Amino acid sequence: MQAPGTILGLESSCDDTAAAVLHMGDGKGGAEILSNIVYGQGNLHAAYGGVVPELAARAHAEKLDIVVTEALAAAGLDLGGIDAVAVTAGPGLIGGVISGVMCAKGIAAGADLPLIGVNHLAGHALTPRLTDDVEYPYLVLLVSGGHCQFLIVRGCDSFTRIGGTIDDAPGEAFDKCARLLGLPQPGGPSIETEARLGNPRRFRFPRPMLDRPGCDMSFSGLKTALLRARNELVSEQGGLRREDRADLCAAFQAALSDVLVEKTRRALDLYLAESAARPVLAVAGGVAANAAVRDGLNTIANQRSAAFVAPPVQLCTDNAAMIAYAGGELLATGARDDLTLAARPRWPLDQISPAMLGTGKKGAKA
Repeated sequence: MQAPGTILGLESSCDDTAAAVLHMGDGKGGAEILSNIVYGQGNLHAAYGGVVPELAARAHAEKLDIVVTEALAAAGLDLGGIDAVAVTAGPGLIGGVISGVMCAKGIAAGADLPLIGVNHLAGHALTPRLTDDVEYPYLVLLVSGGHCQFLIVRGCDSFTRIGGTIDDAPGEAFDKCARLLGLPQPGGPSIETEARLGNPRRFRFPRPMLDRPGCDMSFSGLKTALLRARNELVSEQGGLRREDRADLCAAFQAALSDVLVEKTRRALDLYLAESAARPVLAVAGGVAANAAVRDGLNTIANQRSAAFVAPPVQLCTDNAAMIAYAGGELLATGARDDLTLAARPRWPLDQISPAMLGTGKKGAKA
């Protein structure tokens, strides 16, 4: 077992190129983020209404060395002060993941440092330990642009999925609905801003799968409901007024939040049945930055006498500090990769439960 130390983390799984330096402390909590640099690609993809994988991969390749240099400088270190390199090895857009893995391999080989490949989802799921030193086991709702699942986190490499989306992830639904309403990307912040001005009761959107037992969810129907409501307004009025758009956003956000909250209540009850000594409900991922979602989850946690943990907004979206932390925990268990580390477009955290979104030649999606 290798003692934790100072970890350089790299993240490039989607449209954020990130590097961070993190000191793991004594391995019993107290990790310190020394630097956390993120280059977003919003302007690059804005004209296309979403992330273009080929453009994202090229941008990662151009920025990775720059962001690593800035992260080391901000931490006041050079590679001589680094004890290991952690990198997102999947899941994600394969071009970006390959760029990050190859960069990390070069750094690790050149500086003779241990290399640790990290599951991007594990980075999100372990963020509550980075920010709040949460003890295992805890329940986390991992909710982002590409993923939505309830996980009981038992260790840095031990996850039990007890539910998730069978189609669109909430962040994906936010993005699609923002495009339907002519709002800028990313869709989550745009819809949340508009929703503050709207009436969530004007439109009655469905709450999919609340009539079914269990913790699985579906969000594609919400997108269709919003599309139909928008089209009806356009047909009747010849276009959308500002208040129409705000009301549509408010109703959509309310419906999505209601589904997440009710399914979280069910997941929390399953988790509490395990009699955790200090029960914790955590939320992680980009959609965890949504205030309405946070407030609803906090209410459920209070009702069940569980602590609620929501990371700072800057650690909800993709970042390399979470990858460095996850890599540090793995390193402490003796995990270590070599230069055969491969980029993986698909990599479910729960290796035992059946895949929710189907499988293909590259493996289970989630």
